[in-house]
Amino acid sequence: MDRKLIIGTRGSELALWQANYVKDRLAAIGISAELKVIKTQGDNIQHLRLDKLEGKGFFTKELEDELLSGKIDIAVHSHKDLPTTNPPGLKVAAVSEREDPSELLIILKDCVDSKKRLSVKHNATVGTSSNRRRAQLLALRPDLEIDDLRGNVNTRIQKLRDEKYDAIMLAKAGVDRLELDLSEFYVEVIPPTELIPAPAQGVLAVQIRESDEALEQALQPLHQVEVAEAIGVERRVLKLFEGGCHMPLGCYCRKTEDGFECWTAKAKDGESFPARLYLKVDDTIGLSEKIVAKFDPQRKLPSTVFITRDLSDTSYLRRALNNHQIKVESRSLIKVFSIINTLNPYILKYVRWVFFSSKNGIENFFRLKPRLSKYVQYAVVGRGSEEMLRSYGITPSFTGEAEGIAMEKVGDAFAKVAAGSTVLFPRAKGSLKTIQSRLTPDTKVIDLPVYETRIDEEVERSSADVLVFTSPTNVEAYFKDNLVEPGQKIISIGNSTGKKLAEIGLTYTLPFSPDEIGLAEAVFSLDFGDINPTNGGESSKTVTPLL
Repeated sequence: MDRKLIIGTRGSELALWQANYVKDRLAAIGISAELKVIKTQGDNIQHLRLDKLEGKGFFTKELEDELLSGKIDIAVHSHKDLPTTNPPGLKVAAVSEREDPSELLIILKDCVDSKKRLSVKHNATVGTSSNRRRAQLLALRPDLEIDDLRGNVNTRIQKLRDEKYDAIMLAKAGVDRLELDLSEFYVEVIPPTELIPAPAQGVLAVQIRESDEALEQALQPLHQVEVAEAIGVERRVLKLFEGGCHMPLGCYCRKTEDGFECWTAKAKDGESFPARLYLKVDDTIGLSEKIVAKFDPQRKLPSTVFITRDLSDTSYLRRALNNHQIKVESRSLIKVFSIINTLNPYILKYVRWVFFSSKNGIENFFRLKPRLSKYVQYAVVGRGSEEMLRSYGITPSFTGEAEGIAMEKVGDAFAKVAAGSTVLFPRAKGSLKTIQSRLTPDTKVIDLPVYETRIDEEVERSSADVLVFTSPTNVEAYFKDNLVEPGQKIISIGNSTGKKLAEIGLTYTLPFSPDEIGLAEAVFSLDFGDINPTNGGESSKTVTPLL
């Protein structure tokens, strides 16, 4: 290209980083450019919450006006700030690689409580200007006080430093791009499968005039096709909901080895409990429409759910189901018994990792009052086990969060961090050893059964629309004397439980994660408009996808 381009950008430090990033990428392919700083409505109005500003495009309109008038050639935006429809005459010609879309909860060190979920103290004041973050945070931690927080990244961090908040929430992508030193604070990383990010969070959009075909062609080396496909799903969901950046909507889509996974959370407002959905599909064709259809208020949901676990009134799953007026029947069908009373201190001496796959394993292990080295690290599977471990004042170093319930993948990921060390596995007697089987040959395994489960002799049948099974033993207990009633649907908390269901020929749904958030997503995914009767225990194909 024989002309020097003018890149329009906002003036914040992060916006300038983003514009310079595009400038450097252009220079790498032989195109020179310079920056022009433009103020936007969002920059000028700092005293109002974003949802109180009128219209859309609070951080983009002025850049787009300059682009349309020909005063700049390119506008660089955080893609999540862009309205879902380009103004006539403009288009997004390229999108960047996706930075980590996780959220950061940045906490004053004297406000940390590692026993609490998200590591922030009870009744803490958290700063965020996002209704999406507000709704999801309150669902996870109803005790929190959420206060409005505006300003650029450094301004927000300074407000935390000045102790106007106990913690603030920021996108990890912005902090990483600016390479900020947050060592004076405690930082909790919340993955996008737990607190679902804004559509296209972590991605940059390069916007140009539609008529500038030569520039569009020149920008193609910068364009990330796979990223564009994934965020295309997220942004179409936003468009179909007719929402802007103030809508309490999170949507996150990612490509996997065999298709795509997508998480969506939507609330009525920042104070309401969000509905959550997880779908796994082969391709993205029609995926946005499927997602939006699941949130149709006229869609028929189950009226009752039975789960083989005792649930407190404040549990996430109970609150999520109550939000949809779904009645909950919860009762465990098994009894748990400890099987050892003491630990050999010599065995514990060389342990460097302790791996827990269940809450019962955690409870029965710490009942033994183990004396471990201060250098020991802890690993868990699932957010439920993480929350239980935190109740003992321990934050796990490994959670397997990104791998969901795929234990082979969890094992492979853990094998990398634990290679060459000694790993202790407190577990149930007779449980599967999937994680252990994936470890490297130089990793020493100490196998420690600490409890066993026994089934109740008489289990009352449930007529609930959905049966949720939380362990293989619970499956065994329930189907010892009962069959599935016509129309009932089954959810398995994980693969080992699903295997037991498959042995008796039952069809089931798998959540992404083996915890209450995953179960809530799985229940919400089920359709009850056209009920296909289950065959009550005769041979049937085991179905694991949610679609």
